[in-house]
Order: sequence, then C-alpha cells, then structure tokens
Amino acid sequence: MGKTLYLECYSGISGDMTVAALLDLGADREVLEKTLGSLGVDGFRTEITRVKKSGLDACDFAVILDEAHENHDHDMEYLHGHIHEEHSGHNCCGEAHVHDHPAAEHHHAHEHHHGGEHHHAHEHRHGEEPHAHHHEHRGMKEIREILLSSSMTDRAKGIALSVFEILAAAEAKAHGVPVDQVHFHEVGAVDSIVDVAAAAICLDNLEVTEVIVPKLCEGTGTVRCQHGILPVPVPAVANIVEQNHLNLQITNVEGELVTPTGAASAAVVRTSDVLPDSFTIEKTGLGAGKRQYACPGFLRAMIIRPEDNSEKDRIYRLETDIDDCTGEALDLTMDKLFAAGAREVHYTAVYMKKNR
Repeated sequence: MGKTLYLECYSGISGDMTVAALLDLGADREVLEKTLGSLGVDGFRTEITRVKKSGLDACDFAVILDEAHENHDHDMEYLHGHIHEEHSGHNCCGEAHVHDHPAAEHHHAHEHHHGGEHHHAHEHRHGEEPHAHHHEHRGMKEIREILLSSSMTDRAKGIALSVFEILAAAEAKAHGVPVDQVHFHEVGAVDSIVDVAAAAICLDNLEVTEVIVPKLCEGTGTVRCQHGILPVPVPAVANIVEQNHLNLQITNVEGELVTPTGAASAAVVRTSDVLPDSFTIEKTGLGAGKRQYACPGFLRAMIIRPEDNSEKDRIYRLETDIDDCTGEALDLTMDKLFAAGAREVHYTAVYMKKNR
C-alpha cells in the first residue's frame, strides 16, 4: 500500500528543496546517488548536508557543477538590483533565453544556481556579448533520451518527463513559440536534469502514491536581470499555475519563493489539494531553501496517515413531531424501528397550539 505525502509550501517550493525534504523523510541516499550516476550527463556532483533554517535542523541538497558547466552570474542581479554574491551551486533558477542567430531563433530554458529561481527574458547576439560561450542545445527530445536511457524506474522516468513537459509548455507560452522550439542549453540543463530526476527517484523510492499540495505560497516584488525587470511570480510559474490549476497564495514576503521547477514538480505529483479532516504524522522532513527571507525558508514534507473513521461507533439521533397519531400506530412504529436496527426508541405526548 502506497504512502500519502503532504507538502506544506508556506515558504514556497523549488526543485532542490523538494529533493532535500524527501531525503529527510528517508529516501535512500545510496539509491539516489547510484541512479543519478546512470544519467548520461557529465560535469556535476551532488552534496547532501545538514543546515540550520530558522533555528531548525534541515537537509540541504546541492548540485555542484564543474568549471565547464558552472552557471556564472554573468547577467544576474538579485531582487531590486542587489547582487547575490554567493554561488550556492543549487538548481533554483528557471531562465528563458532568446538567442538572436542570423538564420534561426532558438528559445532556451536556463536554470541558474542561486538558491532562488529567476525567470528572465534575455537576448544574446553572438559575437557581441562579452560573456558569449558555447551552448549545447537540449530540447525535449534530448532530455527524454537522457532520462529514458538511465537506470531510473519506469515510474520515476514518467514523473521526471512530465515535469520537463510542463516546464517546456510554460516556457513556450511565455515566449509565444511552439513547445518544440524550447531548448535547455548545457549551462542550465545539467542542474535542472539532476534536480528533476532526483526528486522523481526519491518520490519513487519512498513509495509515495498520494501527494497533497493544498497551495503554493509565493512572495512579492520583482526579479531584475541585465535586460529587464520581471514581476513575482515569474512568467513560467504563473503559466504553470494557470495551466495546471494549482492554488497560489501571494504573501507579503518580499522575494521569489516558488520556482518553475518547484511549481512543475508540484503540478505533476499532486493528487489532491485537500487535507483530510484528521490524520496522524508518521514522519516529517525539512528541505532547506538557499535564500534568507522573512519566512522560515524550508519545505516541510510529511508522510501522513488519514484517520480511518469507518470502524468507529457512530449513533445518529432522529427526532420528529407527529400530529394526530394513535398509540397503536406509534406502538407499531416502535416495533418496526427496533427491527430496522434502532438502538433505542421512545415517544412522548406533547401539547401544541389550542391545547391540541
């Protein structure tokens, strides 16, 4: 029998937060590392550590890229123009690039490692930008081949593929292009592939079959990049929420709490948005976020068991006033009610208007 997972997204949700929370719930670390090693992707390593978030012990999952694949901060400024100096090495940023090529236009979804996910529209003119570098384009075809050729279980592969399909659909809508024109280039695809695959592997390993996600709590403000300012929630998140009918609550926290990868993951795994009236908690996991906000900064995940009320002894009381009925009829009614299973039956005379 599968387990029921409750994702409490009061501090938002991202890909790495989801993986960390599932690891904290008991997902097998060795299985995760071995399966990630079967991905046909180079240039990364993972790191699982314990950190403090709001004074609480939480699990942290990091995808650390090598120098050739590192997501450099070449065109990223954080909220309201403040530069985020620390490279966290975590997959948290969904960024769409529009490269202006002489012959064709390509649209790219790009994940930056900054602990908060930003979705920006960029136009790179090759040969003009000082930070121009070679990108290996990966579309859904290439992503699908990478996932399907791994040692992931069929269920985990299905989850991961669905997440990328939702991400691609959201990017396509944001840029007004067909889905098959959305590509993930190498700089961003490595960490996004690892985060998405890792979450799917852990969910499958925990044998979770039901996932309750009542709502996603998002912050306010803007995300600023070199070429413009975008509102929070960023376009990809807004599109995912719209297209998958997720419940979104805007909080007064200044910052980006929900990342495209986190929103897409929630959309794929959610089976319900309603918690049972009562339940027991079998285990709790905390997955650390990478930024400091006014909210706790972690994703709390719980394996819960809904309370089974089917075997409880319930007694329903039925009352009615009957006008003008003989004692003989009431006596027969009492016999029939007992025969039908009533625990107790009684009747008494009452007096109504005009002393009737």
